[in-house]
Amino acid sequence: MSAAYRAGALEVEGVALGEIAAATDTPVFVYAAGVMRTRLAALREAFAGDDLLVCYAVKANSALAVIRTLAEAGAGAEVVSGGELTRALAAGVPASRIVFSGVGKSRAEMAQALEAGIFQFNVESVPELIQLGEVAARVGRPAPVALRINPDVAADTHDRISTGRRHDKFGIPYDQALDVYRMAARLGAIEIVGIHLHIGSQILSLAPFEAAYRRALGLIDELGRAGITITRLDLGGGFGARYRDEPALDLEGYAALVRELTAGRDLQLVVEPGRYLVAESGLLVTRVLFVKPGVERAWLILDAGMNTFIRPMLYEAWHDILPVREPAPGAPRVPFDVVGPICESTDLFARDRELPPLEAGDLVALTSAGAYGAVMASDYNSRPRAAEVLVDDGRFAIVRPRIEPVEQIGAETLPPWFRPQTAAEPSHHPGAAPSAAAQD
Repeated sequence: MSAAYRAGALEVEGVALGEIAAATDTPVFVYAAGVMRTRLAALREAFAGDDLLVCYAVKANSALAVIRTLAEAGAGAEVVSGGELTRALAAGVPASRIVFSGVGKSRAEMAQALEAGIFQFNVESVPELIQLGEVAARVGRPAPVALRINPDVAADTHDRISTGRRHDKFGIPYDQALDVYRMAARLGAIEIVGIHLHIGSQILSLAPFEAAYRRALGLIDELGRAGITITRLDLGGGFGARYRDEPALDLEGYAALVRELTAGRDLQLVVEPGRYLVAESGLLVTRVLFVKPGVERAWLILDAGMNTFIRPMLYEAWHDILPVREPAPGAPRVPFDVVGPICESTDLFARDRELPPLEAGDLVALTSAGAYGAVMASDYNSRPRAAEVLVDDGRFAIVRPRIEPVEQIGAETLPPWFRPQTAAEPSHHPGAAPSAAAQD
């Protein structure tokens, strides 16, 4: 966890969360740069001496300040869209350290990545491979390719974040891989460089990794016998974070496993962690709007909702909830159903959660909110989009401002067939001056 109480107030890296909330209003996401650096350093240290490229999975948290923090600490980037590629480059990640994954790359995105000179495309299907070859020939630059293999290995994680089973949409089926590699070798604008696999997210045991990696290495041997040389093994990501009381992933054991399996092979290794690097760095600070009496227990109604942070609703995910003002020693704990303001019964952060007594106006923080939080937010109900703040060694900066409804609709226009407003009708266009009639 990235926060601790000091002098009765919850702080992150020496900055009081109440001070941040006063500067930005609530809800607000807060990210601790020191936690990210520590996580990245631990991963790099586990593989000390190995030829390893760490590519941060931008989809977990795409804030420029987050990408830049990790880039300055030595990470590249793994992107899944042209927009994420643009973000990674804008944050200072060299193109030569960027991997482009995803099942649905467009021709424009392929050309964008080729022209930037990225490290590698992770290709997931035959149609994508053929299209990438056509785009690469047109651009006049060979496309460095690792085929994403689906090893048909269950990740022992939530069904909605498992990606390496036979029926999942990702990757090329293992038993078709040899034929697809042979086809790729015949495409003039394709440069075969590696194998990629990624079996899911929030994995905390080594067994699924071992099963998938053994299959990948067996394929490398088979490809070698067919005259196709593989120089890179992209191990994907999926390293879990701690949300509640899960056992932490054994990084040293993971690195030892990879070394054992790849011993004697001349392979550059690539890993693509996202959640592992940023989840535990983040908190969502939100304010209690009401404490509403209920039939079974009280409802704690927050100003953050499923539009702000959808993980608890989408994955039934647990996030600890901490009062920003430290409870008195021995304070009783009472059960609450913790909800947001959205007009959906799904808008539920926690049911029957025991918390110290709280009242309207109090601030609370949801922990481990640095991954898949702000990036999955929406404008549902036209509520303000939460600000994002980076904290680093006693200082903080607003790195993405709060977006108010008037700004959300500012880019919208009305079709020309709507009749013009008359002087007697108040204008609803953002920022427009009131009409004379409205002033009367």
